[in-house]
Parts: sequence; C-alpha cells; structure tokens
Amino acid sequence: MYTARLGILWLLCVAVFSACRSADDTSRKTIFNINLDQGLTSLDPAFARNQNALWIDNQIYNGLVQIDDSLHIKPCIAKSWALSPDGLTYTFHLRNDVYFHNDEQFTGSKGRIATAADFAYSFGRLIDPKVASSGSWIFSDKVSGKDAFAALNDTTFQIKLKQPFPPLMSLLTAQYCSVVPREVVEHYGKDFRSHPVGTGPFKFKYWKEGEVMALLKNENYWERDKQGNRLPHLDAVKATFISDKQTAFMEFIKQKLDFFNGIDGSYRDDILTKSGRITHKYQGKFKLHVSPTLNTEYLGILVDTSLSIVKNSPLRMLKVRQAINYAINKPRMIKYLRNSCGAPGYAGFIPQGMPGFDTSAVRGYHYNPEKAKRLLTEAGFPQGKNLPEIILSTTTSYRDLIEYIQGELQQIGIRTRVELVQGASLRELIAKNGVNFFRASWIADYADGENYLSVFYSKNKIPFGPNYTGFHNKQFDALFEQAYHVTDDARRFKLYQQMDNMVMQQAPVVILYYDKLVNMYQNNISGYHLNAQNLLVLKDVRKK
Repeated sequence: MYTARLGILWLLCVAVFSACRSADDTSRKTIFNINLDQGLTSLDPAFARNQNALWIDNQIYNGLVQIDDSLHIKPCIAKSWALSPDGLTYTFHLRNDVYFHNDEQFTGSKGRIATAADFAYSFGRLIDPKVASSGSWIFSDKVSGKDAFAALNDTTFQIKLKQPFPPLMSLLTAQYCSVVPREVVEHYGKDFRSHPVGTGPFKFKYWKEGEVMALLKNENYWERDKQGNRLPHLDAVKATFISDKQTAFMEFIKQKLDFFNGIDGSYRDDILTKSGRITHKYQGKFKLHVSPTLNTEYLGILVDTSLSIVKNSPLRMLKVRQAINYAINKPRMIKYLRNSCGAPGYAGFIPQGMPGFDTSAVRGYHYNPEKAKRLLTEAGFPQGKNLPEIILSTTTSYRDLIEYIQGELQQIGIRTRVELVQGASLRELIAKNGVNFFRASWIADYADGENYLSVFYSKNKIPFGPNYTGFHNKQFDALFEQAYHVTDDARRFKLYQQMDNMVMQQAPVVILYYDKLVNMYQNNISGYHLNAQNLLVLKDVRKK
C-alpha cells in the first residue's frame, strides 16, 4: 500500500519535471532524492525553525553571506562588507546580477534583480510583530527597529546596531536572513509559505504537504563552480516525507533515496560497529561520513540557591557536582551506546567543530572514580552515606544513556532515580527551573562560541533567556560583555576559552559528549558538502 502510493507520487513528480523539459531532455535529467522525516510546515524563511526547513530553504534562497565547510564566512549576494570603527555599522556592497526566481508579480520572464531594498524589507519583516517570525531573536535585541536596516542605493545595504555584536556575521548566514521580494510576499500573504520565491540554486515547483515536494534547477542562478560552470548541476530535487526512520532507511538501501541523515538507535548496530565503522553487511554499498557537528550533549544542574528546590539539594554543593563529572566513563558510554558517534566531553560547553575549539585551552573532566569518591567524602558524604537520592530527568529517547549514567553514579555512592518525562513537558520544566538535574543538548544557532556561552550569562536567566542552570558569576559576565567589543576572532576566542573554563570549574553542567553527524550518500553522488552545522548544500552536487 505504502510502496504503491510512493509509486504514484513518483509518477506525479516525473510529470511535473517533464512539463518543464522536452521529452528527450527528460530522459537525461538528474533528480536528487531526499526524505524529510520531521515534516515541513513552511517554506517561508522567516519560519526556518527546524532542520528540514533549513535544508529546503538553503536550496531556494540566498542571504548576504554564507558559510564554507569549515564554517568560515564567505561572500554570497554581498560581495564585500565593512565595519565601522565603533563596531555598530555594517555596510554591505551587493552583486548586481542576482535575480529572484520568476513569478507572476514580476514583469518579463526572468524575475527581477535582488537589491538592497529587498534586504531592508526582509530583515525588517523578521522583527515585525505582525509576522511573528520564529527568527525575530536574531535582530530584536540588537537593533532599535526597522530603521536600522537601510538601502543606501540598489547595491549598498547597511545595518546599524544598538551595541557591538561581533558574531553578527555568523548570524547573517542563518536561513532566517534570506532575502525575499516584497511584492511576492505581500501578494501571497501567509500563503507565501507554500509559494516561495528566492534567488537560490533551485526554484519551487510543487508541494503536496506530507507527501512529496519538487524543486527545479534555477537556470538563471548566478554562482559558478571552480571550473566556471553555472550551478547547480542537478536538474531537480525531490523530497518525500516518510516519518518512520527505519522505513526511510530501507528506501535508501533500495537506492530510492540519494541521501540519508542520522542513524536511529533501533538499527544503529546493523550499520555501525561499536568502533564506529561501517559493518561488513553494508561495506561498499554506500558512502558513510561521520564528522563533528555543533551539538553538546550534557546534564544540566540547577545551581541558583535562591530557588527553593535548590536550597536543600545536595547538587548545590560544588564538590558533589564535580564528583558527578569525574564519575562517568564517557568513552565507554559513547562506544557501546552511540557506536562511537561522538567525542568524549573532556573540554568545555563549546563543542568540537566550533571555530576556536581547543582541548588544550579548556579543561573539563576525565573519568576518575577515585577522585569522585574523595570529593564526595570531602562534601560530607563518604561512600554516599547520608546523601539523599537525586532525581535525574530525561526523555524516553535517552533512557539507555541516563540509565548508564545512573549505574556509573551508583558505583561511587550516588543514588539516583531516573524520571522519564515527555519531551515537550521536560523542556517546559527546564524553562521554568522546575527540575534540579536533567539531560539536555545545545545545538548551535550560529557558528560562534558566544551562542554557547550565552547559556551561562546571568542576564539570560529564566524567564529572560536560556540560562537554565541559574549560573551566575560576575567575572564571567564581565568577560562576556567585554567580548562584544573584540572584533578580532583570535582574541575573542581566548576570552571564550577563559569563560568556558570558569563554567567547568563551577560545574553547573556535566559534558557528556560532543555529537557527531552521520551522513550517507549513494555511490553515484559526488560534490556534496560536509560541515559541522549539517547544512545540506546541493548546488555543487552531481549524480551519475
């Protein structure tokens, strides 16, 4: 039944693609097939809130700047830029050969050129309360209003900040900051979500929600490859929406999908050995890449002693928190529960893969159960005597991981009770300081360590921000604010490392591991990109 439906959808897609080409050309088309297991609610970049939206929006839209595979910032529609000496004004000089995809709202048959006024409109739209964009946070606390975005002429765009913010260029690579055309957005209104028009390498063609989507090659795309060939190389992108990961993986094995992201626990052992290598069963069947991604998996500990649930908790004591950090054998945990898809959290909160990450500069905690026991004794709980049971909250998806940690803590005398909470409920509890000890992860919003350190800035305490542990350190806050005035990356990274060390010393978190992404491609696919933000880039991809 399901296979039959996919077949019908495939025929529908072929019809869509064929309508845009001659019969002879259709037989030679290259279609890249992906699956979006998390679903998709909008193709409006103002609502690019999950990975599926980011992936598709990255094909349809462009921004001022973009990242390369090393997360360095590169020109995109902005060919150059300058920062004023006071760090408040960014001036961008735009290309004059970038066209929006054609739409009925434009005259002619080629779309129209994207200008500085389009960026002023697009960025102003992000902070417009009437739009209610999930990306409003990018600018809402950094500018005074829409007047902060100015088109000085068609190819000169300016942003004025209230105070310096050196990570701004990293923020501008986010899909939220894509450029959209005013007349098209205003014509479709809320329906722009399903009638997207951008400047990207692929243009929207068809979307049957929850079933299939088709994007076609943008024949007028402005970028070229290193050999001078116009991008993209693919003729089309087809997306399906199979929610069950195991079913989707079987479609990949049948070569009905060209790309597959991530490995679910239910079939991880079938694909990977415990050392993280591809199993004999699948050797040579496809290309598998395991590499760092900007995600820190951790245990959070509420440390704000002004809160009633902290006042009598043993976790308020530094030596107890440090003992927990020393008690966990992270390499063994990653090997047997993650098939080596992760790096032990031996440094700070900023993850491996982030520019400026340096294990020699930031010192976290290695496995040392004897030291953990000594710290418990020094805290007044020799061998855990008189230490009350501690509740550790998690979701069902991480039950095996947390039960492993429960066993590790038991070995040094710390008794824990694992409390399973539904994902949305746990997030709400954490956001209200309602749990003392919890599993969490922090996935980068942008490629700058400031994003991670903001989790410990005291002015970001609940309800104003993501300081879920209630961490407060005056010296940390002073360095955090100082970093906003340091535009040199190397100097700023030194400050980040200093702050990260402060967090580790006070142990409001237990860094479990720095996650790794697992990407699989069919053997006939080349030209794909691998980056720590797991951003899908298809403009350079070729399919034989």
